[in-house]
Amino acid sequence: MHQSFRKIAITSLVLVYLVIIAGTVVRMTGSGMGCPDWPKCFGYYIPPTDSIDLQWQPNKVFKKGQVIIVDETLKVAKEDFETSNSYSENKWETYTKHDYAIFNPLHTWIEFINRLFGALAGLATLVLAVVSFTFWKKNKWIPILSWLVVFGMGFQAWLGATVVYSVLLPAKITVHMVMALVIVAFLLYIIHISGTKIKNNKADRSLTLLLALALGVTLIQIIMGTQVRQFVDEQIDAYGESAKDLWLQDPTLIFYIHRSFSILVVLLNAFIFYRIFKFNLGYPKMIWAMALILLEIISGILMVYIDFPFGSQPIHLMLAALLFGVQFYLVLEATKAGKTFKTL
Repeated sequence: MHQSFRKIAITSLVLVYLVIIAGTVVRMTGSGMGCPDWPKCFGYYIPPTDSIDLQWQPNKVFKKGQVIIVDETLKVAKEDFETSNSYSENKWETYTKHDYAIFNPLHTWIEFINRLFGALAGLATLVLAVVSFTFWKKNKWIPILSWLVVFGMGFQAWLGATVVYSVLLPAKITVHMVMALVIVAFLLYIIHISGTKIKNNKADRSLTLLLALALGVTLIQIIMGTQVRQFVDEQIDAYGESAKDLWLQDPTLIFYIHRSFSILVVLLNAFIFYRIFKFNLGYPKMIWAMALILLEIISGILMVYIDFPFGSQPIHLMLAALLFGVQFYLVLEATKAGKTFKTL
């Protein structure tokens, strides 16, 4: 059962990362408001595919909560009813969370798929929490942390709703991203402490501090990156999807800080890499970290100097999220040096 639990934990982690990937695609395609309500999409469990489905029609049955667009305004059915030959205002109420009333089927389905991944990840973490009770006598922290992940997923879902209701307010998007990384950290910790001992990494207090510092620097870099992304989104709105050469025209100060901060990321992690292998301390996952940093730099260069080739934006953010996960696990390994666990 314990081995099955660890497999469920790893599956949950993969699904959470898939949600992060889906979220980056949502931002890349501008699909964040593809579903203007939550948790349904235009009041449907499975969203419409054609604008005609969101128009008032005579002799059509509507369910309570389903949405139509009237005069660029979202109208919500007050109850189940069948329309007559003329539109009746008293059967509908105006959606008040926001005034965004645009239907784009591609955006709608991209956002819907993002929510499906979120639901799958939530279900996986719920299964994880239920199975975690088998650890209660051995290590009570495992079920406690597992249920915290479930509550964290619920909180993350609520944050997703507030992002929609705010019409993609930048600060809420940033908090949404940071919360995803918190969930990743919890799952990695659960995976770490539920493993079996096999070998040692050498203890080094300075290395532990350096790894923790590198993790903090990466988190700051990710937060700044979300702000840079917001600037790019505003440029896209101003110049259009095709004018990629203008997206970084007159960038804000945060862009230059984010770009310069990457030098610190490289130097700090290069020093950690050097120290590990000079003193033969172990920690083979540091190779993963360096590979991710290299790919992260390449994707950043592509965006700046080759005008955002397709997919470079979600890849850039996904690499950063993976780097955070690897660095967090390295911190766990360094903190517990002398106590070995089965690694990923």
